[in-house]
Amino acid sequence: MSPDLRYPALSDLKATCKRRVPWFVWEYLDSATGRESVKPRNRAELDKVLFRPAILRGAIVPDLSTRFLGQDYAMPVGVAPIGMSGLIWPGAEAALAGMAQGTRLPYCLSTVATRLPEEIGPIAGDMGWFQLYPPKDPAIRADILTRAHKAGFRVLVLTVDLPGPSRRERQLRAQLAIPPKLTPAMLWQIAQRPAWALGTLRHGQPRLRLMEDYLKLDGNAPSTAHPGYLLRAAPDWDYLHAVRALWEGPLVVKGVLDPQDADPLRAAGVDAIWVSNHGGRQFDGAPPALDALRQIRATLGPEMPLIYDGGIETGLDVLRALAFGANFTMMGRGWHYALGALGAQGGSHLAQILRDDMASNMMQMGITRPEQAATQGWAPSPAPES
Repeated sequence: MSPDLRYPALSDLKATCKRRVPWFVWEYLDSATGRESVKPRNRAELDKVLFRPAILRGAIVPDLSTRFLGQDYAMPVGVAPIGMSGLIWPGAEAALAGMAQGTRLPYCLSTVATRLPEEIGPIAGDMGWFQLYPPKDPAIRADILTRAHKAGFRVLVLTVDLPGPSRRERQLRAQLAIPPKLTPAMLWQIAQRPAWALGTLRHGQPRLRLMEDYLKLDGNAPSTAHPGYLLRAAPDWDYLHAVRALWEGPLVVKGVLDPQDADPLRAAGVDAIWVSNHGGRQFDGAPPALDALRQIRATLGPEMPLIYDGGIETGLDVLRALAFGANFTMMGRGWHYALGALGAQGGSHLAQILRDDMASNMMQMGITRPEQAATQGWAPSPAPES
């Protein structure tokens, strides 16, 4: 059966992914923190953004191509970084990087990926972005950035919304640590998911390979430290300035929700601001990302490039974010739902779903370019107080 008939929407891919990956993997991918209230808040705000259909416009031929940070992309959506991506589906980083290069979408590799920048950079080619979780050792930081640059990554994304670890209660109940330590219960779950298990045998046990390169070099690390120990840094403005001085290409700061931070970031030489509440994985008390996007755009005016993530599920959601001031959008979990459902081919299928949905909705709206959504959107007024 054609994937278009069996998996016409991301929700179909998500349901199949849940059946094909071990339970502890699903809990890692799908969970947030606390009561997980951020995820429905993100969804609710997106659903409030409505568009008036256009009539009598004649034939509409949508052009989804987007130029962002000096690069041309096929549409204004890309692959956000997810740590331990190769745990979710074996070979995930290479599969998504290859998909991104083939479909001309940006792919952002995480510092805590299961593959090295030197492996993934050549696959992503000019579509490669690299996300930096801030290591506390300046020498390690400088070396990682040098390696990312030499591997061909063009854009650097500094994630700043992790001053400390989150609890992620569902992940704790699943007994999953990062890096993973297998328990008898997890081995039983793996045995029930043969496609995932065989793929993991081929690709090797998921590990934080990049940080493993540095753990043995840190003389201050305790003997029991794991590779994630090196990332326990709470970045400040001096840290940002140091990263800006080290990285010659476009620099994006990810995890911004407060409009008061916007102007100082611009003054610090940041090339784009990534508005994100980390998909609810870090702080259950965060506001919906779309509301923050609207406020930050109002603060900065029209010129500063803004990226949005937070609940994107469809091409229509992409247009909703653009209507509220984003120049580009990113999706994390969705691409991994697609891999879990269809393996290495899942990313290409999801890209086609998003492309078709964007084009269909643009025709309804009577627009030919994605950025024109900003002139078509409207959000209903809140109900009057009783």
